[in-house]
Amino acid sequence: MATTEKPWKELSAAERQAFRLNAWLNPEGLEFESSEAEAAYKARVTRLTDAITLERTPDRVPVYAFVGFHPASWAGLSPYEAMNDYDRAAQAWLDYNLDLQADAQIPPIFNAVPARAFELLDYRSYIWPGHGLEKHQGYQYVEAEFMKEDEYDALIDDPTDFLLRTYLPRVAGAYEGFAKFPAPIDLVELPFAPSNMLGYAAPELLASFEKLAAIGKETAAWGEKMFPVIGRLMAAGLPLYDGAATKAPFDLLGDTLRGTREMIFDMFRQPEKVLEACDRLVPLCVKWVTARATSGSVPLVFIPLHKGADGFMSDEQFRTFYWPSLRRLIDGLVAEGFIPRLFAEGKYESRLEAIRDVPKASVVWHFDQTDMAKAKEALAGIACIAGNVSPSLYYTATPQEVTAYCRGLIEKVAPGGGFILDVGVVADDAKHENLRAMVQAAKDFGAY
Repeated sequence: MATTEKPWKELSAAERQAFRLNAWLNPEGLEFESSEAEAAYKARVTRLTDAITLERTPDRVPVYAFVGFHPASWAGLSPYEAMNDYDRAAQAWLDYNLDLQADAQIPPIFNAVPARAFELLDYRSYIWPGHGLEKHQGYQYVEAEFMKEDEYDALIDDPTDFLLRTYLPRVAGAYEGFAKFPAPIDLVELPFAPSNMLGYAAPELLASFEKLAAIGKETAAWGEKMFPVIGRLMAAGLPLYDGAATKAPFDLLGDTLRGTREMIFDMFRQPEKVLEACDRLVPLCVKWVTARATSGSVPLVFIPLHKGADGFMSDEQFRTFYWPSLRRLIDGLVAEGFIPRLFAEGKYESRLEAIRDVPKASVVWHFDQTDMAKAKEALAGIACIAGNVSPSLYYTATPQEVTAYCRGLIEKVAPGGGFILDVGVVADDAKHENLRAMVQAAKDFGAY
C-alpha cells in the first residue's frame, strides 16, 4: 500500500486528492507488459486527471465507454452466460477492452457478476437472466417495501443494526436467520456474554452461516477469474476509471429501503423523518467507500443518481430532500481525497444552479440527457462534465452519424478542457462499430 510522508490524518483534502491521483498514475507493484504500455497508461491517467482537476488542458478530450453487458454481446455471450460462465466472461471483457482502446478499462465486476451466488443468497431486490428474466436480458431492479413506514426511528437510531437484523432478512433469504443475531453490546462485559454467545446456537442463524459460507466460496471462485482481468488490462496500459461506488442517501432510502411510491408518500406524510434519515445515512454512504479504501485507491467514486432528475420531484423538493444530504456525502468523500463521479440519470437542467455548489475541481458530473451546452456554461471552472452520447445513436445510427454527433459535441463543450466524451446511459446491446466511432472521434477531433 502506498504511504504518505505525513500521517494521513494530517493531510488536507487537496493533499489527499493529490496523493490518490499520483497513486493512480503510478500504481504500486504493477509490472507493465512493455514500455509502450506504461507510456500509454500514464498518458491516459494524465489526460483524465487534467480534465477532472481543471488545472491543465489535456492533450485531447478523454473518452470512456460506460457499458454494461455489451462486452458479452460483442463476444457472442448472452447476459446469462456472462453471469454463469466465468472463464468465457473474463475473456470477453479482456478482449473487448483491448479492441475498444478507450482511455480507461471497463471492468467485468459490475455486470459479469456471479449468478449462482445470488441464487444461493435468494436475493429479492433484483431479478436477472435465468432468474426471473429471459437469458438474453440484463438484470433489473425490483422495488419493494423492505422498510416499513413506521420503522424510520429504528433506522435512524442504529442503521447498522436495522440493516443487519431487519433489512437483510427481508431482502435475502440466506440472511433470514440474522433476525436472531445477538446484540453486540452484550459482549462488553464477561458476565453478560454467555447469553449473547448462546444466541449463535439458534438453528436459523446457523443455517444462515452455512449458506453464507457457500456464497463466499462461489464468489471467491468468480473473483479468481474476474479480478486478474483488471490487472492484465492495467498492465496493457488501460487504467481503472472508478475505484469504488456509493449511493446518494435519498436514493439509498428511496430505491432500496422504502421504494419509490412509499418514498413519495413519505415526503408529504413524514418529511421530517425523511430528512433525518437522509442525514443519518450520510456517514454510512461515506464509509461504504472509505471502509474498504487504502491511500492508493483509484480516486473516482461512482454515484448513480436515480431520484433527483427533472420530473421526479420539484426543484424545491430537490433542494430540500435530495441535494443537502448528497452535498454532505460529496464533502465527506472529497475530504478523503476522493473524486465523486455523479451519474445524473435523466435530465438535470433545472438542477444546474443547485449543483454548482460543489468543491471546485473535485467532482465529475456525468450527464445523460442534460443539454451539454447549458451544463458547460453552468459548471465551467467548477467541475468536469462527461457523457451525453445518446443510446439512440449507438443503438440505431451509422458510425458516420455517431462521428458527426461526437465531433459537434466536442466542438461545443470541449474548449477550455473539463470534458470527457462518454455515452449518456449504460450500453448493453449497442452496435460495437458505433462505440468504436465514439472512441475514434475523441482521438480524431478532440486534440486541443
